[in-house]
Amino acid sequence: MQLPLGNVLPSLQTLVLFSAILLILASYVQRRRRRRQQPKYPPGPLRLPIFANVFQIDIKKPHISIQEYVRKYGNIFSMKLLGTPTIIVSGLPLIKEVLVNQGHVFVDRPRLPLQSYSCKINGLFLSNGQEWKDLRRFTIMTLKNFGLGKKTLELRIQEEAIYFIEAIREEKGKPFNPHFHINNAVSNIICSVTFGNRFEYHDSKFQELLKSLNQVSVLQTSWECQFFNIFPRIMKCLPGAHKKLFREFQKLESFVAHMIKQHKEDQNSEEAQDFIDAYLKELSKGNISSNLKENNLVSCTLDLFFAGTESTSTTLRWALLYMAFYPEIQGKIQAEIDRVVGQSRQPTMADRENMPYTNAAVHEVQRMGNIIPLNPPRVATVDTTVAGYHMPKGTKVVTNMTSLHRDPKEWATPETFNPEHFLENGEFKKRESFLPFSAGKRVCLGEQLARAELFIFFTCLLQRFTFQAPPDTQLSLDFRAGLTISPAPYKICALPRETQPKVGL
Repeated sequence: MQLPLGNVLPSLQTLVLFSAILLILASYVQRRRRRRQQPKYPPGPLRLPIFANVFQIDIKKPHISIQEYVRKYGNIFSMKLLGTPTIIVSGLPLIKEVLVNQGHVFVDRPRLPLQSYSCKINGLFLSNGQEWKDLRRFTIMTLKNFGLGKKTLELRIQEEAIYFIEAIREEKGKPFNPHFHINNAVSNIICSVTFGNRFEYHDSKFQELLKSLNQVSVLQTSWECQFFNIFPRIMKCLPGAHKKLFREFQKLESFVAHMIKQHKEDQNSEEAQDFIDAYLKELSKGNISSNLKENNLVSCTLDLFFAGTESTSTTLRWALLYMAFYPEIQGKIQAEIDRVVGQSRQPTMADRENMPYTNAAVHEVQRMGNIIPLNPPRVATVDTTVAGYHMPKGTKVVTNMTSLHRDPKEWATPETFNPEHFLENGEFKKRESFLPFSAGKRVCLGEQLARAELFIFFTCLLQRFTFQAPPDTQLSLDFRAGLTISPAPYKICALPRETQPKVGL
């Protein structure tokens, strides 16, 4: 007997619908089972197709954007930035875990398309593995030979301070932008180590070099440079800030290459006179097992020149701005300088122990200036686990230093300039949550030099001048994001403290 068609169709529809529901449920259960079996991965904000999380970070204030996600997701979360997945780690315990406890795992640096295009050779900053070990070991040894941590380098800083003070004195108390005076002074210290000589403050070629250095720092955070890391092939064909960055970087490389050429032509002494000399002499030994190669010399020298200028110069610019903003703190520092050092001699590093308030103020400038709020990224060399989250080999990790330097649990007034953060019963107090030079295997190798420059330059300046805002001008603590967080350009007045004679050569 033949069944009516009307009775068959509902049965087929029910069967198809039931089967579809079963398939959906099976797929859901299977996905859940797979997710449970997969290692845990840090949470994070939703990613857009192609652009991922790029538009969720304000490039004018990236560290502030990151702090918003720390509050939402905690001290470890994931984003996709610069074209690759990135884990952001915050808080002292996790930062120490990455940089110190697992420092051997997170010792390498990733190489971004922008870096690969602008800097073809690794140099000291971008090298990894045995090449990095060899270059770092040689650099530390050479810097020590040229006075790092010794009295000889301190004497160079003191001598440069005299030129620095004279350059500011020439402003005659009128409003001026201290940016390039500071850059000149700080850069001359590393120049004396790398190139064997200092440069006059009115040297036009050197001024152009310092301007290129500043441009390279500022341009790196432009949207064009950010997009270059995501779409390098497309951005190579388009105009924009990234093209200017490459031109300015080329100027820096050409300057260093010219200095190396001069060193080769002038090599007479058997004893190395500076870093370039020492590197060339090491090459002449023909040690084939060494990773010191001639094509790396430009990059290594440029790394030292950049690192030895930008960070300390930016910190001193913040220091003068904070002094003008907080005249009562400036007065306390000057009173301590007058009591311990006086006006008849220059400050020395030995004085620092007897100047806890001045030392605390320098540290507070570094904390509040927070010039490197996000450490340069590291990459995992093997599979590992951090805070219970799986991080496979190749994972990119960024440590969030802002989370340390502005942590309300660690600092009484985290958003206010307050030297008391580094004082206890009138004595200087070290703070564990203070890591302006990073930590672990890639800790800043110029830390000793930077500390000496900051203390001596800062103390010499306040010994000779009182810094204040120009008449009818309201100074601002606005910042500009680049490779460092620097103050927005400002003008200031340096009023000489003329009650005592000048310190002479």
